[in-house]
Amino acid sequence: MPVAARKTTTPTRDPGALLVSVPTETSPDLWQTSLDLFEALNALIADAFALYLKTKNFQWHVSGPHFRDYYLLFEEQATQILPMTNAIAERVRKNGARTLRSIGHIARMQRLRDNDHELVAPPQMLGELTVDNAALARSLEEAHELCEQQRDVATASLIEGWIDEAQNRVWFLREANGASGEL
Repeated sequence: MPVAARKTTTPTRDPGALLVSVPTETSPDLWQTSLDLFEALNALIADAFALYLKTKNFQWHVSGPHFRDYYLLFEEQATQILPMTNAIAERVRKNGARTLRSIGHIARMQRLRDNDHELVAPPQMLGELTVDNAALARSLEEAHELCEQQRDVATASLIEGWIDEAQNRVWFLREANGASGEL
């Protein structure tokens, strides 16, 4: 089963491009934490879009004896993933920063691998989505830590729900894949 790989390239930090405004009373350490949080949230948006599209891709192309079950599972999961993107982007903007602007920007920021293969067996689909959702849950946990450092309770609260949702998706995918769904 392929492992979700994080891109090794990191976007160059251009605080002027990310931050809309920084309160004058903000200390440099807190400002750096803010920048780290905004970058983490933008990467989450990119990963959520990538995972949404991969989940839809697999839904559109799944076949076999469990077609209906997998089709409905992928639809349910994709429907759960997409709203995260807007909520995260709103949190970024409410905190005075900029967010993603294009599909190209998403592609540069995403850490989850796309799957462009024409034919993917259902067990591989389930396995990839299991790994990707687990990676998203870990990234959400990391962003949650940054929220705590920043004392951004509202974003942290939203992230807690998304962590639970990602862990539930991992559980359902792993169970649907049987023993081959192990991480």
